Amino acid sequence: MDLKDRIMGLDYGSKTIGVAISDSLGLTAQPFETIERDKENKLRRSLARIAKIVEENNIKEIVVGLPINMNGKSNERVALTMEFVEKLKKRVDVPIVMQDERLTTVEADEILDESGVKKENRKQFIDMVAAGIILREYMEKKK
Repeated sequence: MDLKDRIMGLDYGSKTIGVAISDSLGLTAQPFETIERDKENKLRRSLARIAKIVEENNIKEIVVGLPINMNGKSNERVALTMEFVEKLKKRVDVPIVMQDERLTTVEADEILDESGVKKENRKQFIDMVAAGIILREYMEKKK
């Protein structure tokens, strides 16, 4: 990985997509933004935003959280996430990998709690923090 190459982490949800990006050294995962949309099946603007972030930040790989059940079984969210990934592959020309995201939202909530973020304000941060956790875990696994 080139010094300026970055990895993007995505936490795909029914109404939001949390985005995180690694630093240019590939050492840390930073929450970046939360992309909101009106309906789950409305992805055109979300995909365009992701493609723009990829282009502007020299993203060379994308990690998408895979929401498998605690028992390791697939579910409807997994199917919807895979559909999203297929659409994303048509918009960006970088490798996309899947990362188990079990308990990332719980961990993100704990991080926000420890940071003193009030419960009523967490919604705007939780998905990008979860994306950061997905990305961090992937980067640690890769080392």
